Amino acid sequence: MRLLLMGPPGAGKGTQATAVAQRFGIPAISTGDIFRANVAEGTPLGLAARRYMDAGEYVPDEVTNAMVADRVARDDCGQGFLLDGYPRTRQQVAELDGILALTGARLDAVVLLAADPEELVQRLLLRARAQGRADDTEEVIRRRLEVYAAETAPLAEEYAARGLLDTVDGLGTVEEVADRILGVLAARSTAASPA
Repeated sequence: MRLLLMGPPGAGKGTQATAVAQRFGIPAISTGDIFRANVAEGTPLGLAARRYMDAGEYVPDEVTNAMVADRVARDDCGQGFLLDGYPRTRQQVAELDGILALTGARLDAVVLLAADPEELVQRLLLRARAQGRADDTEEVIRRRLEVYAAETAPLAEEYAARGLLDTVDGLGTVEEVADRILGVLAARSTAASPA
């Protein structure tokens, strides 16, 4: 199972990615986690990434693409993976297509978590307070949502045109949202199975 989990900042992608990946026995790969780890460790990549993250902007494609290519080439991704937070731009979609083509693999599904932007702003502000995330100010959160709408939301159209996209309501309890995701994946799997 090779999955993408998309959605605006604060839609719960990280929480759901972990649950869904465990269900299928595949690794959840979060570019956000990779970036945050590098920032915390003060690596050169982390220092470069932090400048963009603090402004609510995306880290440049060449850095992100290299990290993802390296990660999906590891042995634990042989039976599949779940990407959370990648791709975010049309260029990254093309890069991912190329990465998968090299291995002869293809995506099985793309799940989009949909949520009201104002609800997301409040959710992210609460998370920032609870986790002490200095980068999650209201101004930065709103900018991140604007960048998502301009650059990432259009990717849903691309994946819909390929017949890979399922949209799920991202609001509700963790269990409710997970059940919705697993439901659309089960329906897709059933539809793909021979009769």
